[in-house]
This record gives sequence, C-alpha cells and structure tokens, in this order.
Amino acid sequence: MSKCVRILTPAKVNLALAVGPLDAECGLHPIASWMRTVDFSDQLELKKLPEGSFSRFATVWSEHAPRPTEIDWPLARDLAFRAHQAVEAHAGRSLPVQSLLTKEIPVGSGLGGGSSNAAAMLRGLDALFELSLGRETLITIAASLGSDVPFFLQGGDAVVSGFGEQCVSTHCERFPALVLVFPATACPTGEIFDAFDEQEAQDFAPERLDGVLQGSDLDGDDLFNDLLVAAETVEPDLVECRTALRPLAERTVHLTGSGSTLFIPADNTMHAEALATAIEDRLGLKARVVSAVGLPQVETDCS
Repeated sequence: MSKCVRILTPAKVNLALAVGPLDAECGLHPIASWMRTVDFSDQLELKKLPEGSFSRFATVWSEHAPRPTEIDWPLARDLAFRAHQAVEAHAGRSLPVQSLLTKEIPVGSGLGGGSSNAAAMLRGLDALFELSLGRETLITIAASLGSDVPFFLQGGDAVVSGFGEQCVSTHCERFPALVLVFPATACPTGEIFDAFDEQEAQDFAPERLDGVLQGSDLDGDDLFNDLLVAAETVEPDLVECRTALRPLAERTVHLTGSGSTLFIPADNTMHAEALATAIEDRLGLKARVVSAVGLPQVETDCS
C-alpha cells in the first residue's frame, strides 16, 4: 500500500467555447467547448497520515510560475480542499493527508488550474486509500465541485457540453503547438459571467464546434470564445494585449475560458518557439509554448 502519491495537474485550453444563457434553476451556464489538456501543469503531492490525524494543506508557487500571486484565498474556497472533503463525505470516514500543491498555472487565467487540482485530489485519494471509487462515482463527485472538473478526469481533447458533465473524446489533430501569453491581469470568473449576462442575448449555437473540428488550416481564425467581449469589458488591458500581439502573430489572438490567458495557434513547435521568444523580447509579456497531453498517471513513488 502506497504512503504517498504525486500527480501532475495539467492546464486546459478552450480552443472553442460556446456559452448559453444562465439556467435559473441550477445557476449555471450551458456550454459547448473543444477543450485540450496541455503540458503546463501544477503538481499535487499527497502523503498519508496516521489514522486520527488532522489533514494539512499547503500551496506554494513554483519558481517557474509565469505570474505568481499572493496565496490568500480561504481554504474553504480551495477546490482541492473541497474535493478532499467531498471524498471523505462519500467514503464516510476521515482520509488524513498532508497535501502539498505546487502551482505554476496562474490564478484567474482561464486555464482551469483549480479544477485540475480538484480532479487530481479525487484521483490521488482514490489511489492512496485504495477506495476503488470507479469512474462514474468520480465523475459524480467532480460535477458537484465545478463544471470543468469532470473533464480533468479524462484529459486529452474532448468536446465538453451540458454543464460540463458530458465529455466526448475527439481526435482532431489541428494545432500541434500553441503559444500561451500571460497578461499581468487576472480575470475573476464570476465577474466575467456577470458581464456576459448583461450583454445583449445571443443565440446559443453549439453546432459551431462542428465546423471548427472539421477544419484543417493552422491559423485558427475560425476559433471562437463567447466570453471574449465580456472579458475585455471587465479587463480592458486584454484589448491592448491582443492588439499588440496581432502584428507579431499574423493571425487571430484568442482567449481561453473566461480569461485572462491568451493563446495563438502555431504551425509547428519551431514556429511557436520563435513566436514566444519574439513576444517576450518585444512586448515584455510572459509566453510559453504548449502542446496536447493526455491524462497524467498517478505516481506512487514520491522519493
């Protein structure tokens, strides 16, 4: 029986995102999104504590983090902590751990770091305590934590719909490399959706994803994000960043999730690396080249 597990918790990029009007009954917005996990990750390490111990939770920034911020959010709002509580409630017993979360994914970046951390906590506890929860149980618990969490139990490329609970793998091979660009500002998800709700109502058209998935060009001009206008309304700096990036990118600059991270599709890794270097040198913005990854394995050797 393992006494420690370690898991990489990857970021996601919304390559395309359609958002529907607020559902008054559940308080969520239906979505249809082409999501991809990428090789830019936080890391969660869980060590089993003796029975009867109190769990301990720590979060630190990696020295490689592109936009570290003060870690001042209440523990009760932390998604990984809430995931631990949810598994304990399901198991009907205490699951004492020492949790160390090392973050690289910025807060308020639209990259799903918190949701990915929560999914990793679910998988890590399942392995560490040999709970044998099963996929359907894990998805049910994940859906209770947030709309992005179920996707991070699957990873890879998927079309995510409904309120995040429906994930269907897709094998579209467009965009072998992406350049992530990290503005200095963060985008509070709740404020972005509030601004979206205040906009003139648009038709919710999930079928737009079909055209994107069937496309073949690499410039990505057909990608879209229904939250872009709302995000730029709340954080006008995003407009300046996208305007500055466009001449270097020579193609449309996109927003992932509710922001603030921007991304640019590249023709290949060499193109992406040259573009990322130019962005950092000429604009002083942090940039990173990423590509698709699948679901990371739970490592049981923490030495």
